[in-house]
Amino acid sequence: MTRSANLGFPRIGAHRELKKALESYWKGETDAVALEATAAQLRARHWQLQHQAGIDIIPSNDFSFYDHMLDMTAALGAIPPRFAGIDNPLALYFAMARGTKDAPAMEMTKWFDTNYHYIVPEFHAGQRFVLSTRKALDQYSEAKALGIETRPVIVGPVTWLSLGKTKDEGLDPLSLLDAVLPAYVDLLAALKAEGTQWVQIDEPILVLDLSPAQRDALSRAYAALAPVAPKIMLATYFGALLDNTELAATLPVAGLHIDLVRAPEQLPVVLKALPADKVLSVGVIDGRNIWRADLDAAFALVSKAWDAVGPDRLEIAPSCSLLHTPVDLDGETELDAELLSWLAFAKQKLAEVSALSLAMQKGKGAAKAAFDASAAAIAAHRNSPRIHQPAVKARAAEAIDLARQSPFPSRRQQQRSRYNLPAFPTTTIGSFPQTAEVREQRSAFKKGRIDEATYNAFLEAETERAVRIQERLDIDVLVHGEFERNDMVEYFGEQLDGFAFTKNGWVQSYGSRCVKPPVIYGDVSRPAPMTVRWSAYAASLTDRPMKGMLTGPVTILQWSFVRVDQSRSETCRQIALAIRDEVIDLEAAGIGMIQIDEPALREGLPLRNADWVIYLRWAVDCFRASASGVGDATQIHTHMCYAEFNDIMPAIAEMDADVISIETSRSDMELLHAFRDFKYPNEIGPGVWDIHSPRVPSQGDMEALMRKAAEGIPADQLWVNPDCGLKTRGWPEVEASLTNLVATAKALRAS
Repeated sequence: MTRSANLGFPRIGAHRELKKALESYWKGETDAVALEATAAQLRARHWQLQHQAGIDIIPSNDFSFYDHMLDMTAALGAIPPRFAGIDNPLALYFAMARGTKDAPAMEMTKWFDTNYHYIVPEFHAGQRFVLSTRKALDQYSEAKALGIETRPVIVGPVTWLSLGKTKDEGLDPLSLLDAVLPAYVDLLAALKAEGTQWVQIDEPILVLDLSPAQRDALSRAYAALAPVAPKIMLATYFGALLDNTELAATLPVAGLHIDLVRAPEQLPVVLKALPADKVLSVGVIDGRNIWRADLDAAFALVSKAWDAVGPDRLEIAPSCSLLHTPVDLDGETELDAELLSWLAFAKQKLAEVSALSLAMQKGKGAAKAAFDASAAAIAAHRNSPRIHQPAVKARAAEAIDLARQSPFPSRRQQQRSRYNLPAFPTTTIGSFPQTAEVREQRSAFKKGRIDEATYNAFLEAETERAVRIQERLDIDVLVHGEFERNDMVEYFGEQLDGFAFTKNGWVQSYGSRCVKPPVIYGDVSRPAPMTVRWSAYAASLTDRPMKGMLTGPVTILQWSFVRVDQSRSETCRQIALAIRDEVIDLEAAGIGMIQIDEPALREGLPLRNADWVIYLRWAVDCFRASASGVGDATQIHTHMCYAEFNDIMPAIAEMDADVISIETSRSDMELLHAFRDFKYPNEIGPGVWDIHSPRVPSQGDMEALMRKAAEGIPADQLWVNPDCGLKTRGWPEVEASLTNLVATAKALRAS
């Protein structure tokens, strides 16, 4: 019988219960017992929800307090030496994720091409691994006690090693495979002894371009794991297997999951390669977007798999874990009926999986209501007049000059004459703390408890306070603090046509950090200026340079739920032209420094090298379209964070931003090597303060990082700044850290 399956469920809760519990625990307001109780309640609720939705194969161990890669690191005992001496397991876990007073946090970067951040494993020569936690076993037993049989989920050894980083030059993480496999063997054998029938092992590395060493590692790993493990469902997602199809299909596992949303074309190739004794799990419901599925199209795809493998060897599932989608559409009471009918969150996606499974077993008539609703939604979306705006499409089709008026050396001379900044100029990335009072006032305004004049007066006072603090700290280039903004993407989407917003559409970005991506449902345009009022007001308060702060077109695209009825490049071009209008208006208002953040540029890079050229061409062109409408004396900044830059340095240089700021503190300036080796020609601000950790870095810490930076980058190109915006930090640590940052710059100037 064809079974329905799920690969993972959102952890945070429909109302971000996990976020609130974590932050309360970190503040010392609640204890570990209360935190564990909230976690257990969420797990039970989510298992029961999946069971009630008719899902036959329900995952366990997909819940995490912070990140599933960090969970695997902890389970394997791969603890960096700097955290030695922390005996409490929960304290150790959060120390690795967030750092301590004496030890910086482990590096964090993006999970494949998503906006989810994972904690990067750290490796060194001679490292030993030992099974160190019972999390996977305990959560399996916890579900079983509720009467629910689950399939535990773990990250596979080759993906885990490949996504880690070595601290010893020349050490290949894959050389540690033989050392780590015994810990995996112990874990899988323990799960089997616990009564587990199946285990899901995620190896998304299989959709990338693999090296011969990775291929060999996969073969050796599963030859060792298969004999001791429960039946293994090998899960791949986010792309096609392509040249890795034969390898994936012939590994000694009992089942293979493939992503047929991202890569439906791979089905016939996989069917041809799959041995006759293996189960095929087909991911036909989109685990990364929120549009209602076309069940007729999915049914046709599943039917092809059914005809090839038969009902007993087929599972129907989402394309990947539902971690990347909001929990439940039922909480969206403020969206209009038409738009609501187009959407599906995690709970609704489970219903789609179940409907397909029922249709395959008993015919489409058995799931008629679901199929009829799907067909109606698809037709309504295709024909709705709110989707297509001819004037917007016409403008996006017009050619514009993507180049600035003059090359960078000429612009640099004009900008230096205009601003006369000192060596190692200091600035921040944009936002300042979003305090409880800021959030309360925003909520009061949205709910009508205070009027617009009262709210604006509050924002003006907060903005002036931030300006005065920056002046007192002697920061060279100021920002207005962004107190009027809820989120760096949502704020802009709220003012652009073609966007819609949910009330509870939260997804996890990392740890307790949740974002609420906008929904891009139609053509995008800017009806009015979005930021000019607040940037101009802040600039009027000071004689120092004030940066205007914008989010770039690629990042707005990447961090939204994007329409699927036209190409992403076309949607991005529309957003770029809207941002271009804002940039021109900021310049006209006297704002001479404008930052267009693109932290998602690297994230959007296709997983296969062969597809990079096309993406980078339109992505870079969209950034240049947004920035090229201003004069030479206007300084364009951009910001990127938590990404590997080595492979795309030519594209970053081609963006031609006057100043780029990047995250480098967690990587100990390692990420700066790409800019050094490439001889990046423009100015650069390597971050010296990891703002995702509560740790306040000392002046000595910051100086050490900047001196490392100056070893490879000419000093006259360097700025001094934090890694990212400061909205999640508190004012005391912000002032302490920025005091050290300014002192660092002054010490560098003196030396």
